[in-house]
Amino acid sequence: MKYQLLHLDDVPLTPCPCGTTRRAFVDDPDQTASLHVVTTSGEARTHYHKRLTEIYYILEGEGQMELDGQTFTVRPGTAVLIKPLCRHRLIGDMKFLNVPVPAFDPDDEWFD
Repeated sequence: MKYQLLHLDDVPLTPCPCGTTRRAFVDDPDQTASLHVVTTSGEARTHYHKRLTEIYYILEGEGQMELDGQTFTVRPGTAVLIKPLCRHRLIGDMKFLNVPVPAFDPDDEWFD
């Protein structure tokens, strides 16, 4: 099939290093990309990926984004491109879209 359509409200919440997430399209056989709606509270756990590139887009809330030890202020409308091996985390209460490319793989989530 050349398309998929779903309602993210129907996707179960899953714990993640950032807080909780609803992950769409992770079961696509081509593993092109996935889409996650993530809610953070407080400090996320610093992590990185060896293969995945991620795009974060802040929808709600304000806080800090830590990228390889540098801290940046983020707010609604902020977009962040996170390439493989970049250690990252969010600090604060936020809701954001995360687009992993290729699709999210739980075996490619690393912690120091």
